[in-house]
Amino acid sequence: GRALLVLLLSATVSLLGGLIFGYELGIISGALLQLQADFQLSCFKQEVVVSAVLIGALLASLAGGILIDRYGRRRAILVSNLVLLVGSLILTLARSFAVLVIGRMTVGLAISVSSMACCIYVSEMVAAQQRGLLVSLYEAGITVGILLSYALNYIFADVEEGWRYMFGLAIAPTAMQFLSILFLPVNPVKLSSWDSDCQKDLIPLQDTEHRAAAKREPCQEKHYSFLDLFRTRDNMRRRTLVGLGLVLFQQFTGQPNVLGYASKVFHSVGFQSNSSAILASVGLGAIKVVATLVAMALADKAGRRVLLMAGCVVMAISVTTIGLTSRMAPLAVARDCQAAAGPNASHSLTQHPLAPVLPQAAVSPVPPASGAVKSQAGPGFASTRSLTEVFASTQSKEVVPNPSLTQKRDLVGQSKKGTLESMGPPLGAAPWAQHTVLNWITLLSMMAFVSAFSIGFGPMTWLVLSEIYPAGIRGRAFAFCNSFNWAANLLISLSFLDLIDAIGFSWMFLLYGLMGVMAVIFIYLFVPETKGQSLEEIDQQFSRKR
Repeated sequence: GRALLVLLLSATVSLLGGLIFGYELGIISGALLQLQADFQLSCFKQEVVVSAVLIGALLASLAGGILIDRYGRRRAILVSNLVLLVGSLILTLARSFAVLVIGRMTVGLAISVSSMACCIYVSEMVAAQQRGLLVSLYEAGITVGILLSYALNYIFADVEEGWRYMFGLAIAPTAMQFLSILFLPVNPVKLSSWDSDCQKDLIPLQDTEHRAAAKREPCQEKHYSFLDLFRTRDNMRRRTLVGLGLVLFQQFTGQPNVLGYASKVFHSVGFQSNSSAILASVGLGAIKVVATLVAMALADKAGRRVLLMAGCVVMAISVTTIGLTSRMAPLAVARDCQAAAGPNASHSLTQHPLAPVLPQAAVSPVPPASGAVKSQAGPGFASTRSLTEVFASTQSKEVVPNPSLTQKRDLVGQSKKGTLESMGPPLGAAPWAQHTVLNWITLLSMMAFVSAFSIGFGPMTWLVLSEIYPAGIRGRAFAFCNSFNWAANLLISLSFLDLIDAIGFSWMFLLYGLMGVMAVIFIYLFVPETKGQSLEEIDQQFSRKR
C-alpha cells in the first residue's frame, strides 16, 4: 500500500512539474496582448518580457545542479515551488515594466530548477520497469500545460487586466505539487548509512532482488568534482558527450522554430479565419499530447534508443519535405513585430483582417523544451525572437473585447494602424495560396514532425539524462547539459530570421533535415540502451566501456 502511494505521488509530482513548466512558457502568448497595451510596451520591451524567463532559466541551470546535489532533489523541488509562488505573486501584483521582468525572471529560475530536480527525483524513486513511463509523464505534463495556458488565454482575453489572472492561476498547481512532495521520502542519494538510505539508486519501490543484491555489497558512494565530467574517470567524458549531444541535436533539428511558423501553414491550406487557425493550432498541441502518451507507453518496452532513432528519422524526413515544398510554394515568412516608433506606440487589438500573419502563439513549442521548455524540455523550451514575434502579433486572439478595453487599446494602438494594414497583400494574392496540394503536404509534414519530436527527442532526452550519470554528480551533470540546451535554444531562436534572410526558408529547413540525419548517426554510435536496467547497472555499464 505504501509503495502504491509513493508511486502515485511520484506520478503526480512529475505530471504537475511538467504542467507548471508548460503553463509558464505558454501563458505569455495571451498575456502579452494585454501587457503591451496596459504598459505601452515597445517591441524591444516585449522581447525583454518574453526572454526574461529564458534568461532566468539559463542562470538557474548553471547554479541549480549544485543545489540539487548538495541539498537533495526533494528539497530543491520544494524550494523551487516556493520561488515560483513568489514569482507568480510578483507578476500578479505588478504595476511597472521592471517588476514584470523581475517576476518573469523569478519564474524562469524556479521552473528550470524544478524541471531538473523532478526528472532526477522521479527516476530515482521508481523501479527500472516504471522509470520510462513516469519520467516521460513530465513531458506529457508540459504539453498539457501549454494547452491549458491557451485555453485560459482565450477565457481571459477580453477581461480587464486579465493577465493578472493568467499569471496568478499558476499558484494552484504549484501548491498542489508542494503538498504532494511533502508526503514523499527524502532523496536517497545524500544520506550516509545503509539503513537510512545509502542504497543509492535502489529505493524502496525497486524490486527486492535488486535491493538484496545491492545490500550484500559494501555501500560506497562516490564523490565527484565538476571537472570529473571531462575526465576519463568512470568514463565520465563519454557520458558528457552523450548528454551534450542529445540536448544540442534536440535544438539543432529545428524544434524551437518549426512550430513558430505553423500558423502560416494553416493559413495557406485554408484556415482563413483567425478562430479556425487557433483551433488548428490547438489541434497540433493535441497531437503533441497524444504522441507523448504513446512515448510513455513505449519507453519501457521499445526502449529509449529505438524511440530516439525512429523520431529523428521521421523528423529529418519531415523538415526536408517542408524545405522542398517551400521552394515550390514559398511561405510568407516575415518579421511580425514591426519596431515601434516610440514607447507609446504599440499594437491595437483590432488589426487589418487580411494581414497574412496569424496566431503563432498557440503553437509555440517548449524543449523541453521544451521542453519545450523540458521541454520542455527540455524539458523544454521557448524561443526569444521568434516567440517575441509570435507573442507580439496581436492577431493571436481575434476576440471581441469589451468596449472599455477596445477604446483603451485603440487609443494606444492607433499610431500603428497604417503600418499594420500595409504588412502584406490580401490573402488571395499571396503566392503560397495557389499551391493547395503542396501546402497540405507541408501541413502533414509538420504534424509528422510534432509527433516524432514528442515520441523521440521530447521525452527521451531527459529520461536518458536522468539515468546515465552517477548519483554523486547527477544534479550538476544534468544542469550542465540543461544550460547548453537553453543556450542553444536562444541561439537557434535569435538567429532564425537572420539565417532565413541570408540563405532562405527552404534551405534553412533542408539544413535541419541534415542535422536530423547526423543526430541518427550520433544516437546509433554513442547512446546506449538503458531500458529495464537499474540506475546502478547503467552506471556500471558506462564505467566498463571505453
